[in-house]
Amino acid sequence: MNLLLSALTIGLILSLLALGVYISFRIFDFADITADGSITLGAAVAAVLITHHVHPLWATLAGALSGGFAGAATALLHVRFRIHPLLSGILVMTALYSMNLHIMGRSNIPLISERTLASVAEQWIGTCRGGSPFINFLGWEIPIRDAAMLAAMFGMITLAGIVLDLFFRTHLGTAMRATGDNAQMMRALGVDTGRMIIIGLIISNSLIALSGALLAQYQGFTDVQMGIGMVVWGLASVIMGESLVRSRQLGLAIMGAIMGSVLFRLLVAIALRWGLNPNDLKLITALFVFAALTSPRLLAWIEKRRRAAKQLN
Repeated sequence: MNLLLSALTIGLILSLLALGVYISFRIFDFADITADGSITLGAAVAAVLITHHVHPLWATLAGALSGGFAGAATALLHVRFRIHPLLSGILVMTALYSMNLHIMGRSNIPLISERTLASVAEQWIGTCRGGSPFINFLGWEIPIRDAAMLAAMFGMITLAGIVLDLFFRTHLGTAMRATGDNAQMMRALGVDTGRMIIIGLIISNSLIALSGALLAQYQGFTDVQMGIGMVVWGLASVIMGESLVRSRQLGLAIMGAIMGSVLFRLLVAIALRWGLNPNDLKLITALFVFAALTSPRLLAWIEKRRRAAKQLN
């Protein structure tokens, strides 16, 4: 049960990463791999501030803000200096590795003994329940820390999804979506498409860095290499979510990205439970992405052959 709760909580935390990747890849069709650096940047900034006894809420917000600067840097390289989107992300991601090391001062920062959002949530719920360290749920003894973080993340992700859905239905949000669909038409209408891309990548990488800040506090440490391969994780979540909801309508797509992140983390947890070597985790992640990319076409081909065979009969 604890493994399931942990998988659900991490899946919800990383759904912020999935939402950020959804904005860059699906709304703007921008191959932004800054995510690998900005998720670590958010975790590093939050961890350093927490170790300097800054309130974890402000440290988390500062981590999210730092990701916005990383996204702005990538967007400016593309918009102002006409550098290819993929190369812009590579440049910023590479620079962020050194920046994260400078921010952290070392490769790893432990947070077990520090006051984090996880410990604050645990303390608050523990006080409400009279100091009991466990919660009984359907006969299972669940640690308050895990239950508190799961409830907090569920509420935060629900709010984030609703806010994003409402934002992209505003005049500015609609202009950003239209820029991703047809930038040439929007320029003809007098819209500054470069500005739309900059704002979009700031929002995207702020969500990704927020995910990193929350993940570090939940896991109890920050590591300079924690972001490696995270853009693949986010993309896999988005693709799996689209397969689940079978629609790219805005609200359903946002819900799908969240569901995809949770499902993907559950699949990884099951694989680890069955004895998967942790060294093979990135390989399994790549295989999951491959399966998510190819399965819709394979299913469509099978359905087409089935209909053709039915017509012949």
